[in-house]
Parts: sequence; structure tokens; C-alpha cells
Amino acid sequence: MSSLILAHTRYLMLEQIRVPIGLVASSFFPAASMLAFVVPFTGDDPVAATRATGSMMMIGAMSAALMGLSITVAQDRELPWNPYVRTLPAGPFPRFAGRILTTMATMLVSTIPVVVIAALLTKATITVPNLLIGLLALLGGAVPFMLIGLFLGFVLASKAAIGVSQVVFFPIAILGGLFLPPQIMPDFVQKVSPFVPSRGAGELIWAVTTGTSPNMVAVIMLGVWTVIAALAAGWAYRRDEGRRFS
Repeated sequence: MSSLILAHTRYLMLEQIRVPIGLVASSFFPAASMLAFVVPFTGDDPVAATRATGSMMMIGAMSAALMGLSITVAQDRELPWNPYVRTLPAGPFPRFAGRILTTMATMLVSTIPVVVIAALLTKATITVPNLLIGLLALLGGAVPFMLIGLFLGFVLASKAAIGVSQVVFFPIAILGGLFLPPQIMPDFVQKVSPFVPSRGAGELIWAVTTGTSPNMVAVIMLGVWTVIAALAAGWAYRRDEGRRFS
């Protein structure tokens, strides 16, 4: 099974490299946001700059996980190759695992411009061990968004997935406090914020990078969202399987 997972991962990585627009898209927006908002406004504050850097990293990861995965899965479903692969006796797991690993690699690549900008143009500080732990927190916090991306990819056509994933992404990121700190947002947003998955993901990476105590309600809700998204993605896959192969 591991050899099949590696084979699918290698194939999907080559596909991503040959058409690198997904890498460019997931890297450009957080890097541009760093240059436009973080560097001029919080670049001289070590704590604020470090926190904002973590937020921008999570935004890039969310973009690759939610938008990138939903669009690629929806596009795969429209290709003749995909039905053939799904009839093979290996089952869906190797391709799912390969797709998830490829998405994780894309998420890590999307953080590179943000980290470079933070290191060169701001006073953000972090130790190498904390950076590595922060990347693990980034991957863990992005799990529900990958599952949401799978759900959207299995229930929508590729053209619809492009628009719907963007509509889902931006409100979740804003309500989670990734663009602006939750403390300065309106009261009703502060009340809703702990219950959206992006807030829990942000709390994880902020705790690692700045040493703050995470909001436990947000972290618990991140786990709840992960379970809900996993059930929804599983249902969407079975629904697609029944419609196309029964």
C-alpha cells in the first residue's frame, strides 16, 4: 500500500509542478498581504509581526487546502482517467493519501515567501524548533479545510468549485481573525469567531509562535469541525461513487 501511495503522490506532485498555477496562487496572496499590511503597520513590533506572520501562513495553507483541493478534485472527476483509477482493486485510499500529501507539500511551499518577507522586512522572531512545531501546527490546523475541500470537490462541478470555494474561504478567514486580530473586530464577530475552524487553527499557530495560551473553545471547535468535515467528505465520496458507478 505504501508503494501505491508514493506512486500517486509522485504523479500528483509532477502534475502540480508542470502546471504550477496552484502553487503561485496559494503563495501570492499571503505574501502580498504581508507586504501591504503587515510590513508597514506591525513590522516594527516583534510580537505583532510574529503573530501576523503566523496568520498569513495559515491563510496560504487554507487557500491550498480548501480552494486548491476542491478545484483539483472537481476537475479530476471530469477527466476520463479518474473513473478508470477508481475501478482499480487498490481502492480510493492511495489516491486520497497522495492527494492529501501533495496538498500538504503545497501548503508548506506557500509559507516560504511569507517567512522570507517576515525575516527580511519585519522584526518577527522565532526559534528554529518553534518554527518546525509551528509548521506541524499549520498542517494539523489545515486538516478540516482539506476535508471541506474534498467535500466541495465531490459535490460540485469544477467551474462551480472555483466560485464556491472562494465564497467559503474569505468569510471563514475573516471571522477567524486571520486578517485582523479578533480583539479589534466588532463584538458580534468576536462572539462568533471561536466557533469557526479558522480561529482554532489560528490559535494553534499563535500559541506556538508567540507563546500565548490558546482559546480552548476555539481549539475544541476545530476538532468538532474536523469530525463534521470528515463525515461530510465521506458522504460526498459515497454519493459520487453511487451516482457514477452504480
